[in-house]
Amino acid sequence: MALHQASGRWQIGLPLALVTAVFWATLPIAIRLVIERVDVWTLIWARFVAATLMLALWFALRGGYAQFRNLPRSSFWLMPLAAVMLIGNFVGYTVGLDYTTPANAQLLIQAAPLLMAIGGIVVFGERFNALQWAGVAAVALGLGLFALDQSRHASVPQRQYLIGAAIVLASAVVWAVYALAQKQLLHHLGSGATMLSIYAISALLLTPFAHPSQLSGLDLLHGLALGYCLINTVAAYGAFAEALAHWEASRVGVVLALTPLLTVAAVALAHRLNPALVPPETITALGYAGAAVVVIGSAMASLSRRG
Repeated sequence: MALHQASGRWQIGLPLALVTAVFWATLPIAIRLVIERVDVWTLIWARFVAATLMLALWFALRGGYAQFRNLPRSSFWLMPLAAVMLIGNFVGYTVGLDYTTPANAQLLIQAAPLLMAIGGIVVFGERFNALQWAGVAAVALGLGLFALDQSRHASVPQRQYLIGAAIVLASAVVWAVYALAQKQLLHHLGSGATMLSIYAISALLLTPFAHPSQLSGLDLLHGLALGYCLINTVAAYGAFAEALAHWEASRVGVVLALTPLLTVAAVALAHRLNPALVPPETITALGYAGAAVVVIGSAMASLSRRG
């Protein structure tokens, strides 16, 4: 089976990876608001349905369905695999977020892009030079320092933190599998067609568990948060899929390790604008040191020339 190869246009892949990181960094704040009124299954179902409808309309207007005609059989098992893995990630992350804070959840989910980076090397034959491997090690060290800091000073009880951590880490594992399956699908389909297929299958699988009536009657704040969650699904994963089309999975994965740092900034801004909206994160010097190491390691691993 032929494997997908990135176009090598890092000038496109790098900005798209950063856009993905910004969208994912701000998503937990919106999710925390919505699940105050809507159950997890319904929220995730709504995100997939909205994304499917938006992409389906876009493809209808542009005549993009033609690329599905000659899809090889090997792709048909990858689509449901990617969909099931993405559902597992959405559910695990949303449930885990209910046990911990946005920054903690985003920190822990960064195991996913690190696993994707390693998967890109193992599955797709991508290569890292010594400096890039040092960058990956630095990212892992920085995330570990940040996690240690949060386990001691997080605003939630330690037992609750550990439960949330286990759930989020499990969702990171299934996300890495999803990302690698999606990258292989890009060998036969464009990024938009790939996402449309995965979203449609996911929405169908979740329909029996959803309660659409919960989405009506939301107040303005929760309605806006829901709307952002729906738009975020298409925008973030669209940018992510396109980034994989132009840049190696390993390098995209390391750039996404910046997401928790952006989440900390987003939470601080949201708390400053409205203290009742989200509680502030508690981060000590150890946590900030870990954050700095993540930034340095990410730059080393993503911007260095391939080995």
